[in-house]
Amino acid sequence: MLGFVKEPVVVTAKINVNLVALTVLGLISRLWGLCYPRAVVFDEVYYGQFVSLYMKRIFFVDDSGPPLGHMLLALGGYLGGFDGNFLWNRIGAEYSMNVPVWSLRLLPALAGALCVPLAYQILVELHFSHCAALGAALLILLENSLITQSRFMLLESILIFFILLAVLSYLKFYNLQKHSAFSGSWWFWLLLTGVACSCAVGVKYMGLFTYMLLLATAGLHFWHMIGDQNLSNVSLLCHFLARGLALIIIPMGLYLSFFYIHLALLYRSGPHDQIMTSAFQASLEGGLARITQGQPLEVAYGSQITLRNVLGKPMQCWLHSHANTYPIRYENGRGSSHQQQVTCYPFKDVNNWWIVKDPGMQQLVVSNPPRPVRHGHTVQLVHGITTRYLNTHDVAAPLSPHSQEVSCYIDYNISMPAQNLWRVEIVNRESDMDVWKTILSEVRFVHVNTSAVLKASGLSGASLPEWGYRQLEVVGEKLSKGYHQSMVWNVEEHRYGKSQEQKEREVELHSPTQMDISKNLSFMAKFTELQWKILTLKNEDTEHKYSSSALDWITMDTNIAYWLHPTTGAQIHLLGNVVTWASANAAALVYLCLSLWYLLRRRRNIYDIPEDAWQLWMSAGGICAGGWAVNYLPFFLMEKTLFLYHYLPAVTFQILLIPVVLQHLGDHLCRSVLLKSMFSALIVAWFSWVYFVYCTLSPLSYGQPALSPSELRALRWKDTWNILIRKP
Repeated sequence: MLGFVKEPVVVTAKINVNLVALTVLGLISRLWGLCYPRAVVFDEVYYGQFVSLYMKRIFFVDDSGPPLGHMLLALGGYLGGFDGNFLWNRIGAEYSMNVPVWSLRLLPALAGALCVPLAYQILVELHFSHCAALGAALLILLENSLITQSRFMLLESILIFFILLAVLSYLKFYNLQKHSAFSGSWWFWLLLTGVACSCAVGVKYMGLFTYMLLLATAGLHFWHMIGDQNLSNVSLLCHFLARGLALIIIPMGLYLSFFYIHLALLYRSGPHDQIMTSAFQASLEGGLARITQGQPLEVAYGSQITLRNVLGKPMQCWLHSHANTYPIRYENGRGSSHQQQVTCYPFKDVNNWWIVKDPGMQQLVVSNPPRPVRHGHTVQLVHGITTRYLNTHDVAAPLSPHSQEVSCYIDYNISMPAQNLWRVEIVNRESDMDVWKTILSEVRFVHVNTSAVLKASGLSGASLPEWGYRQLEVVGEKLSKGYHQSMVWNVEEHRYGKSQEQKEREVELHSPTQMDISKNLSFMAKFTELQWKILTLKNEDTEHKYSSSALDWITMDTNIAYWLHPTTGAQIHLLGNVVTWASANAAALVYLCLSLWYLLRRRRNIYDIPEDAWQLWMSAGGICAGGWAVNYLPFFLMEKTLFLYHYLPAVTFQILLIPVVLQHLGDHLCRSVLLKSMFSALIVAWFSWVYFVYCTLSPLSYGQPALSPSELRALRWKDTWNILIRKP
């Protein structure tokens, strides 16, 4: 029974020394001196704010992309014990002792380091030699721009890591297809492909480009499988379902989970939530939730309400009126109704309160039991403080002459009768019998007499002149096919009116309101709103000193100064290895020309290279050249401020193309021993040049040692490079 102990237990393992050595070198190059400089470097000033908000559980919206990347940076802060207390207000600010700089920069550095062995494995899985794979990894290792970007609290290195992991996982899955379909390892690499793609998209939407490339590649490979007569229909269906599950369903689920965790962590109200709807704001702890707690849910006749415009940008505003009237004549000579002004006011104020009145009754209080207002009901809106009725008529609005003026009606005993009936249309209703609800219902007010829709036009135009206190214009929009969010309103604050007497009602309106509705807003509702805000929120795009165009990137005619020491010449720049970038461009050009030449020759039934070499050439190009194209060309269509770091995912794929082209040239174009020897010598000389440029630019990548003004001038290899030189 115990015979097995007579023999020693032996464990054997195969260790790829190349892979281990590359991983160690990658870690050294990215982790060395990680705390230097102990100051805010370039976009750390931007991402650091979000890390602090995570630490304090305060909600925010970042229009740059989904939350996974921010959460990973925040994880570094959490592991380092960061409390979130630091003022991220300027580049170069010294970090206080409570900021765990090494921990905050650790995850981007690890991701950048692991890109080195990933590059090696990708070339191996593409069936290129270990020598070519080693060359690809060393080029990534010695790429100055990737080193710089991965050593700080930035997202590009994390994005590139997940992109390369997705590519490697898919290649491993594909290579297992013929011999080990549906095995454990087959499932592992297929599922990891989907997970990595989802993580790439979750870090930045740029990850979508590689995700689409892999989906297209998987679709092409499956199309070839359909023509395989050895596969049954059931087997094909299983393959299709497996790919659909791993590459579409699971990534979508993971993407949702990123937002779920994000929203679970950020449950407190903060300065960013004002652009969200009232329902979203009320679901957060503090802020609007404190005001709306205990409010009635259903709006009834006699309800006292404030109406917030749903658009909420460039600023939130509420329907407002005050005792002042429109001027008899405007500056351009047009006349007005001289009625009481109605505006959209961007601050909470007692003049934002309105009373929902039944046109058939005089009372301004809620009956017992309350009579709820439903979709399609006609109401009058009475201004709480001045008791005048919301009105519109065929008079041109002050700033929008093609729209109707909106006012509170004053009876001047002239031939302009009141037109103050409004039909309530609940835009997000589930049925035509829906009740108008506090915060949750989004409504339009359609004027019964003219069919004009109440609209906050000032959100997309200029504010009123001095006579309107620079408040935002409200109009009756006559041409209202469909609807814009500026025509949609929701009740934010709400109470049931109890006082019929005006003086008592004014006291009531001045008192604070006291229905917790957070439970009514589901995760999917919050996700949908937040996702829409991320996609549509536009920050003011201003010309940045270091912004550039996509054309500048190829020849690296631009750089970015990330940090400058306050007293010495030490500085950090985002600069690529010029030899590597030029070689990558040359490799892309050679690949394109050779591919076109081969295609033309094959069309004439002339085969210059064996079929397996052709398939290898095309598959490697699909990944490397295709990865460069899909990560670069879309920037020509984008209307946003662009920076050199946007090119890093594309140039990573382009660098992988260099050893692909070099091995192909050596195997198929250098046919004699002499040519092969000369070609090898040229590669060694070229690689020595790459290493020399890496060493030369290292002081600008690591920020040390500090260089003298003359040394800095010597590094200005292009007139367009902005190397910072202090004046003596």
